[in-house]
Amino acid sequence: MRALRKKTQKDWIVFFVLFLFIVSGSVYYIYFFTPKNSLELYQKLHFSDSFEQAQKLILDGYEDYFSEEDFNYIQKHSADSLGQFTLFEYKKKTYIIMTSPGTERLKVLAVEALPEDMREFFTDLAR
Repeated sequence: MRALRKKTQKDWIVFFVLFLFIVSGSVYYIYFFTPKNSLELYQKLHFSDSFEQAQKLILDGYEDYFSEEDFNYIQKHSADSLGQFTLFEYKKKTYIIMTSPGTERLKVLAVEALPEDMREFFTDLAR
């Protein structure tokens, strides 16, 4: 049986270099190849080469909410405007917050409480 050899300083350096390479590669991919706001998302969808490529942007389990018909419409038409919205849901109220699309840091543009019918619409949207 081969005796276990002691880790040398060179072994540790190689290990840390490989570790940093793997971690930095993952961070690089996430930072540069995934959309971070609505403007980048629109650009990724509009300029995708295929429906399959665009589907990679969809969260697993939510593929049914984005059809090839939707993709083709986005491809063939230019958006008139882009908005970026966040919903804050509470037990009795839901607020919609409009934020600035395409900026490095989010800036709030408007805050509104949703009427009950709109609240139900957004609550039921992802079910």
